Amino acid sequence: MTVYYAHTNGTDKADWQLVEEHLVSVAKLAREFASVFNAGEYGCSTGLLHDLGKFSKEFQQRLNGAPLRVDHSTAGAQQAVTLYGQAIGTVLSYVVAGHHAGIPDYGSTADEPSLAARLRRKVRDYSAYKEAGLPFPQTNSMKLPVSLLEGQEGFSLQFFIRMLYSCLVDADFLDTERVMDRKKAHMRGSEYPTTPELKQRLDQHLAKLLASAEDTPVNRYRGDILRACINRAESEPGLFSLTVPTGGGKTLSSLAFALKHASLYGLERVVYVIPFTSIIEQNAKVFRRALGDEGVLEHHSNFEFPDEDSEDWNEDIARLRLATENWDAPVIVTTNVQFFESLFANRSSRCRKLHNMARSVIILDEAQMLPTDYLTPCLAALRELTENYGSTVVLCTATQPALGDLMPETVHVREIAPDPPRLYEAFRRVKVTQLGPMDDNALASELKKYRQALCIVNSRSHARELYRLVADKEGVFHLSACMCPKHRSEKLDEIRLALKEGSECLVISTQLVEAGVDLDFPVVFRAASGLDSIAQAAGRCNREGKLTIGHVYVFEPVGHKLLGWFQRTASVTHMVLRNTDDPLGLQTVESYFRRLYDIEGDRLDKECIMNAVEEERKTLSFPFADIAGKFRIIDSNTVSIVIPWDDEGRDLIEQATYWPSYQLFRQLQSYVVQVYPNQFARLEQSGKIHTLGGDKGVIHVLTDDSCYTEVGLEITEALDAVGGAWFA
Repeated sequence: MTVYYAHTNGTDKADWQLVEEHLVSVAKLAREFASVFNAGEYGCSTGLLHDLGKFSKEFQQRLNGAPLRVDHSTAGAQQAVTLYGQAIGTVLSYVVAGHHAGIPDYGSTADEPSLAARLRRKVRDYSAYKEAGLPFPQTNSMKLPVSLLEGQEGFSLQFFIRMLYSCLVDADFLDTERVMDRKKAHMRGSEYPTTPELKQRLDQHLAKLLASAEDTPVNRYRGDILRACINRAESEPGLFSLTVPTGGGKTLSSLAFALKHASLYGLERVVYVIPFTSIIEQNAKVFRRALGDEGVLEHHSNFEFPDEDSEDWNEDIARLRLATENWDAPVIVTTNVQFFESLFANRSSRCRKLHNMARSVIILDEAQMLPTDYLTPCLAALRELTENYGSTVVLCTATQPALGDLMPETVHVREIAPDPPRLYEAFRRVKVTQLGPMDDNALASELKKYRQALCIVNSRSHARELYRLVADKEGVFHLSACMCPKHRSEKLDEIRLALKEGSECLVISTQLVEAGVDLDFPVVFRAASGLDSIAQAAGRCNREGKLTIGHVYVFEPVGHKLLGWFQRTASVTHMVLRNTDDPLGLQTVESYFRRLYDIEGDRLDKECIMNAVEEERKTLSFPFADIAGKFRIIDSNTVSIVIPWDDEGRDLIEQATYWPSYQLFRQLQSYVVQVYPNQFARLEQSGKIHTLGGDKGVIHVLTDDSCYTEVGLEITEALDAVGGAWFA
């Protein structure tokens, strides 16, 4: 009798894993994962089907060293249709066919990578699987476990396929790891604190904070918000909003809601989704102080775990690093980019985590920052998570986007905060004044009058020019994405110290300081932009309420033309503000978003993702790979340049020169500035760039120190003109 193996592990075949054992183990895990959304039998089927092609003699020869290429995924995809018919079989075949290379487009039979072509492809003889007696679920147990939601029926089907794919690829990785890398498998954790345990820790932390808090009107309102969040946590899972003004303590209050809600309803984890890494790092520190280190996972580009030979390395850190692969930690702090791009990805590395979004509490902090170009499909995904996958979603912000018109009337968003209009009045700390057109000389002259002020403009080039006009004043700072993150962090620390000590402090910045950066100025100037940006800028003014009133001045920059998105949002703001004497009022903000979404129209789904999946609903001919390629929140058409900013950065660059590794390249993220390809080409042609790397990846290092100054990477005026507006 022929023995069929799934994986090799050394030269001793006694340590090799049998195909049957692997299929049954993966099926068990995939069933467990998919059972969270009532799809256990589907999960089991994909697990049993995914490696049927390994029952071929050719695959076994390959394991024994024969130089053969063997497609082992297509066999199971074809068998899915044979076992379960066209509809169920096609759903399963996407998952099985894509478990290595990614979920394919259905495509046509003439397009070889497509599912349609693979279902007709001649495969190696794998009939030996029949001798294994695999326990395939019966067809009558394979009822579709999710509802096809009104207005997005096709989206519901393709989303289900994605979630099922996540269950399979995570189960496959975990079982393979169990056999091939037992040390790594041991590090994975079933020993995380549970959500009830984390709730208890948070309760104790909040009790200490409340006991030590000064009895002020602001702190009393913060207490009201916290109590409302705790009380509303008893509400049934679903879609919520939390409308809390800047300074209202929404970070810990929303966490209190999430942990109590998760504890009451048996939800597995809390996923905190934040637009910018700067806010993530800030909030993650708050969470760790409240909950401890071992249950809080940061997953974003700027966070780097210590090396295994570091004195800071321990099993908790090892477990958390592994948790970035599939998000099995109890509290995840991540970015909009990581969260939403994963929901529309097709590769296993991005999709492993998806099934762990089911039956979770998902907090979308600064919800007004939802990606407008993809707003319609993003809202569709949030509906799926709340209505089909048992999750709770909270839209958390001071400037609540008006999303009701973009969803069916049957979708109800429940407000958590106690009386948002009353809270708005209670936390009103600024007066907004419109100054009209101002050229840079007039603006610079005005800014110099203030001991402490913040000025936010819309482009890097404008920030650089304005900074030079005020640089002769004492205590002037510049902030933009021309500066690497390490440089910006150092400057922010200096700014906070100057503000605390009452020293001279004039900051010229792009919009990167607006959302969640903890700065408090008596005066803020903001270049004309979207009302949500103006409101966020106002959040950096009189933040702690130490003044009777703070002042926010909105000006129209002369000589700096607004383009694209900036121009459209500024125009909508101008229209809305003509009809109100309360620029930041809740009704004004709602009116702004309604008009903006009405004007944007089809641009709310610029890649027509919803049409693509709805048109092919009946035939299940979904373009998974095509959607994954198009759904990009951040324009990827940029090149990363590493800046040797300090001794630590220079040391990392030197290490990367001789021993390049993914770990080192990730650590260098803190020293990266993004440029457009034409700007990179000019720098490279002039010999200012040195490229390092190889099979571990490539990095481009700035070699001319004169190109990097106090305002960051200096691009010549000629380069700026070619590159166009260089934002934030």
